[in-house]
Amino acid sequence: MPKVDVYNIQGQKVGDIDLNDNVFAVEINQVAMHSAVVNILANARQGTQSTKTRSDVSGGGKKPWRQKGTGRARQGSIRSAQWVGGGVVLGPKPRSYRYTLPKKVKRLALKSALSTKVLENNIIVLDELNLEAVKTKEMVNVLNKLNVDSSALIVLPEVNKNVVLSARNIQKVKTATTNEINTYDVLRFKKFIVTKDAVAKIEEVYA
Repeated sequence: MPKVDVYNIQGQKVGDIDLNDNVFAVEINQVAMHSAVVNILANARQGTQSTKTRSDVSGGGKKPWRQKGTGRARQGSIRSAQWVGGGVVLGPKPRSYRYTLPKKVKRLALKSALSTKVLENNIIVLDELNLEAVKTKEMVNVLNKLNVDSSALIVLPEVNKNVVLSARNIQKVKTATTNEINTYDVLRFKKFIVTKDAVAKIEEVYA
């Protein structure tokens, strides 16, 4: 059972916490993590790309010249693909890239990502994270005191308006509740900052 230090927002160690082996110390499954990341990115695609086929391009209803006797190659429409201004052959059309990943794979991927953070010593547990007002400067000070000089995902047990609004203007910092975390975000941000209450909720769901 991995033991991790617990800090306050002043960057001082105030204790430690034992993390659940079934969530934060599983065998890393690279295949599951890759599948989850590809799934998340595919589901985020707009899929609005579109091209016009010969039937979509205006004009071209008349045969440009008769079939035989001109010495030129036969043509049926000036909107065929070989003509300038013609339609596109087998081009992309609007479509949905969304697909569903098995729930077991999703859970395994997230637990593998969380375990990776523990192994890399990139998890920071806070006793609590509360700000008196919406101030980006205060949030920057908290991160500085925690020696966070890289990208960070801040995970809260529930939405905290002051924290969310204070952090949203900071580059490479994102906030999320325990219900919103996913494999892609956990891996994308170097530091995983989480409160004790959020750890308890994650373990309750995934242990």
